[in-house]
Amino acid sequence: MRKLKVISNKFWAFGRAIRCNLFCLPSPLSDDHKKGFSLLSLTHLATLLKDCRKRFYKMKKIKIAISITALLLLISEVRAQDKLTLSQILQQIETQNPELKVSEANIRSMDEAAKGAKNWMPPQLGTGLYMAPYNPSLWKRMADGSTGMGQYMISAEQMIPNRSLQNAETAYLSAESSVEQERKNSALNELYATAKSNYFDWLILKKKSKILDQNEKLLQFMIQSTEIRYKNGLGKLNAYYKTKASLGTIQKMRLEIDNDLSQKRISLNTLMNRNQFQSLDIDTSYVLKDYSDNIIDSAILSNSRSDIKAVDQEIKLTALQQSVELSKLKPEFGMRYDHMFGFGGTPMQYTLMGMVRIPVRWSTRTQKANIESLKWKSEALSQQKQLILNRANGEASGTLSQIVMKKKQLKLYETNILPALRKNFQTTQIAYEQNTEELSVLNEAWETLNMTQLEYLDQVAQLLNLQVALDRILERK
Repeated sequence: MRKLKVISNKFWAFGRAIRCNLFCLPSPLSDDHKKGFSLLSLTHLATLLKDCRKRFYKMKKIKIAISITALLLLISEVRAQDKLTLSQILQQIETQNPELKVSEANIRSMDEAAKGAKNWMPPQLGTGLYMAPYNPSLWKRMADGSTGMGQYMISAEQMIPNRSLQNAETAYLSAESSVEQERKNSALNELYATAKSNYFDWLILKKKSKILDQNEKLLQFMIQSTEIRYKNGLGKLNAYYKTKASLGTIQKMRLEIDNDLSQKRISLNTLMNRNQFQSLDIDTSYVLKDYSDNIIDSAILSNSRSDIKAVDQEIKLTALQQSVELSKLKPEFGMRYDHMFGFGGTPMQYTLMGMVRIPVRWSTRTQKANIESLKWKSEALSQQKQLILNRANGEASGTLSQIVMKKKQLKLYETNILPALRKNFQTTQIAYEQNTEELSVLNEAWETLNMTQLEYLDQVAQLLNLQVALDRILERK
């Protein structure tokens, strides 16, 4: 950007210098004319003014041209900046996608909640009259010297938390965020798969667009050649209109591809949390991965898949929750202190008592029921984990088999089918140019080659999407 500004400023300075020089040029008049300006004819003056005006407009056009050039360079630089690779797109999704930010906020919320696990119950304070008679006259010292009746009491009570219960709750609350973290990783894996699918579809659409460009030029050449031959009496129009219809079909396909490209751009911008209509371009290079050395089993899937890890964390969380319920079955201790101010000379007194909450049979039914419930919940989670493993194992094996088959098909296209059809089209085109073959035969050869090229790209798209599916199952970036 800075380079463009410097270049633009230099162009402007250069333009100003030229314009100043133009207006400061020496007058084309002779020395005799310079002696007396009054001798200058009106014709010479008009010519001079006209020449200056032409030079002024010429400089103005140069200035506009320079401005347009600088603007085009700026636009090209901005477009080049918007050309992203797949890894850059995935990186932006990881840092900018709103769904992941929601998960991050939930994780932070759970971690903050865990900090308050080791909490004491608030103390209980009380104050008021203690064993005071309803007759206030009895509060005073009696005439015989005996002390008055009644006291004013201040009371404080504090329950001491069960340390084992606090430790169990701390472990439970601290582990809650681990489940959300694995769910976030699983959601990120799904977002990666969606982005890859849109990226590779876009890539194939761009390659199809290039083929359509080539075919459109070829069809226009065929149409023009037929028109020239017909005018010169060297050809017929039996396949002319079919060729024009084929050109219209190409243009229709181009409209569909442009619409699909727009949809893919919107999808990727949405995943990256950008303006849906922001300019974006992608790198059209791709790699066909080799999965021949991959061994798929339950151990690999358990270590790689976040949804399975999330279930494992939920099983651990269930066990920690059971520990919390078991800790509630233990007694809790506390203490109470009372201080009394006596009336009518009664001495101050106090009481200091220890307290214990004993979980007896009729007060522990809830905890015992929760422990049994969590036991079966853990069993259900174990079965769910096995279900995910079996499904993932089957999907991975099936997808891997399809990838092997699809690669063999692509090899046939590349080594046999497409080279033969290109050779067929080339020989037919040479025969047509030598006026030994009809346009209909050339059109048929082109149509076969065109459809096969598009079918080949469809096969490549299917292979790339199979790679995306396998990477999603194995949770690979």
